[in-house]
Amino acid sequence: MFKNALLYRIDQWTPPPLDEVEDRLAGSRFTACGATQPESAGWLQPRGDKEGALIENIGGQLVLRLGVERKAVPSSVVKAELEARLDRIEAETGRRPKGKIAKELKEEIVQDLLPRAFPKRSATLVWIDVRAGFVVIDAASTAKADRVVTMLVELLGGGIRLSLAQSAISPATAMAEWLTSKEAPAGFTVDRECELKQPDSEKATVKYARHTLDIDEVGQHIVQGKLPTSLAMTWSSRVSFVLSDAMTIKKLKLLDVVLEGASTATKDEDHFDADVALVTGELQQLIPALIEALGGELNRDAVTGAAKAATAASPQPLAA
Repeated sequence: MFKNALLYRIDQWTPPPLDEVEDRLAGSRFTACGATQPESAGWLQPRGDKEGALIENIGGQLVLRLGVERKAVPSSVVKAELEARLDRIEAETGRRPKGKIAKELKEEIVQDLLPRAFPKRSATLVWIDVRAGFVVIDAASTAKADRVVTMLVELLGGGIRLSLAQSAISPATAMAEWLTSKEAPAGFTVDRECELKQPDSEKATVKYARHTLDIDEVGQHIVQGKLPTSLAMTWSSRVSFVLSDAMTIKKLKLLDVVLEGASTATKDEDHFDADVALVTGELQQLIPALIEALGGELNRDAVTGAAKAATAASPQPLAA
């Protein structure tokens, strides 16, 4: 289900009733790009059922899915067509268009070719834990999550503000300490994948893949100034992942001990409820443990206030 986990904190906010959120979602439902529209974004049914709800409440955990469709004309095609038109105009008038006229021609070409461009679709899962006061977006970077955050703020309203969770110790500093000391934080193990990068204009990079990291060479690279930008880890023998220096969890994978324990659980026809409960249940434990390993969370007072406000709020938003 979730392959990545980008964590945002919710500032103090009272969530609207779930049926009100559903109505708002319906107003921003996903539709495909028009003939000359380069991009379209909107909300999809998390279950994939065309007749289903646009927001799902699974055990108090809210799940949404944002769909994005993009159409792009290859730049080489645009360039070739532009050159052909410029050549034709030059042959007819003796003057070759430049500047603003050439730019307008290029835009015209894109509009002419867009109806024939093949669309590419993507979907991003969003999980909201109102009581804990966080939002998790299945995105590998903030750049990929920006559209989701913008539309989520517009959707939920009520003065909601989302901010990236920040730890007291930067992930790069913490990962460097774990690697040089050869000691992982409590409850975690260091796996066999790592990237080290020099924080200068050269950006000299060393990558380890399927290689033990419990070697002096890794520490020497760090002593020489390279910093970890990613590190593969496992939490409690239950979840493996790659931690980035931006505090993004990537390559998220539930391990056999979790999946085997869930194999006897009652599941609905499409397994959606069980999958959501399983993944969110593990992440609800992993995320606090990881933040603790990074020295705790900055601005924790604001986070605690958000969690208390959500807990005290009317239960309507979490009603099915």
